[in-house]
Amino acid sequence: MLNIKPSAAIRKNYNQISELCKETGEPVYLTKNGEGDLVVMDITAFAKRESMLKLRENLVAVEEDRLSGRIGYSVDDVTLMMKKAVQEVLDGKR
Repeated sequence: MLNIKPSAAIRKNYNQISELCKETGEPVYLTKNGEGDLVVMDITAFAKRESMLKLRENLVAVEEDRLSGRIGYSVDDVTLMMKKAVQEVLDGKR
């Protein structure tokens, strides 16, 4: 479910919006004059999302290298890297 609030709500109800972000782990979309303006989210959820995006970028780059015939990492190397990346995501690191 999307959490959508008018931008004035951030000034009037900061604590309520902050709590909503923390409880749901989802972003709150703020509108201005009925149009999308900003997205606000809990810092922990943001860090986790950024980690997942970085992991996906790395996976795409490796797959592109593989498809182009570049010699890369062994299966064991990739397994170790994947375990490390997943653990970083779980720990909320970059």
